[in-house]
Amino acid sequence: MKLRPPIALVVDDEPLILMDTSDMISDEGYAVLEASSADEALAFLERHSSLQLLFTDVQMPGRLNGLDLARQVEERWPHIQVIVASGACRPGPDDLPSNVSFIAKPISAGLVREVLRFHQRQKYPENPDDSE
Repeated sequence: MKLRPPIALVVDDEPLILMDTSDMISDEGYAVLEASSADEALAFLERHSSLQLLFTDVQMPGRLNGLDLARQVEERWPHIQVIVASGACRPGPDDLPSNVSFIAKPISAGLVREVLRFHQRQKYPENPDDSE
């Protein structure tokens, strides 16, 4: 039986950044879906909450920004791991739930890999295959 890859939703309103980030996450073994706003991502999640990872930018057009989206996902779908990224702002200690990761843009493949592995260790701390 072949295992299906974990599913990630990447949210960014900048098409090139969205594509680049999606490629980095796909390279780490995720099946990647994309959304160009937090509103679009939330509507998707209300229909399909079987994701394992949400990777979102902060500043986006629409009713919600990435911080709002991260809070709603943490509250409504706590099984989804959340990573927030921004090049324009740095969330304060009370802006994000405690188990949400923040990374500053510009991001690199190495940084994405490191944060994803951190989240995997948090979820599966006894996994001997991730002992780098």
